[in-house]
Amino acid sequence: MTRPSHAEEADRRPAKRSSRADIDAFVTRAHTLAPTSETRGRLMFALDATMSRQPTWDQACKIQAEMFEETGRIGGLDIQLVYFRGIDECRASRWISDATRLRDIMTRIDCRGGLTQIRKVLRRAIDETRRERVQAVVYVGDSMEENIDELCARAGELGLLKVPVFVFQEGTNSAASTAFAEIARLSGGAHLTFSTGAADELGRLLRAVAVYAAGGRRALADMSARGEEGARLLIGKLG
Repeated sequence: MTRPSHAEEADRRPAKRSSRADIDAFVTRAHTLAPTSETRGRLMFALDATMSRQPTWDQACKIQAEMFEETGRIGGLDIQLVYFRGIDECRASRWISDATRLRDIMTRIDCRGGLTQIRKVLRRAIDETRRERVQAVVYVGDSMEENIDELCARAGELGLLKVPVFVFQEGTNSAASTAFAEIARLSGGAHLTFSTGAADELGRLLRAVAVYAAGGRRALADMSARGEEGARLLIGKLG
């Protein structure tokens, strides 16, 4: 029988409740750390693949391919796909630089019923960054069924590591909105909502995040100057 990893064991331990002072301290500390730069960006693209996401999964497959379009001339981008579904299943691809290969992986995935496993996504982002810098995490989902303090603790760690989490929420679930906004705030990212079926809207925003991961704020500003609405919205959220 396979023994659980340290990360999995940590996920089973009861979380210490975070106070508002603890959370604010994370944010303050994160903003004092100097960012680093890389010649090629790395973006973790995480998806909720539980059953409620099935109607928009095909749209997500198309959109992820478009994320590469804006990044080639500013250093390029490697993407790791992470998804969870079913009972305790959370998987990740290797780091991929080819849009077609990533799309092929996604088209083989089917959505299955189960609860959210966002804590595992954030834990993986922490572990990956400690091995090699990850510029940003994208998470697309519509619900949250976990301990919010556990998620905030991990988001705070990502803030300390200067890895912003960009959370794109489908729909208006209030529990998800609260958690997603805190994850974004603590990590230095952004929380944006989009309407169910609004593939064009989500696509614009995700292309802007890809550009940010590949080229930083300067590349995002250049994209905004060309009239790209997604870049303008993202800059506004980043402050």
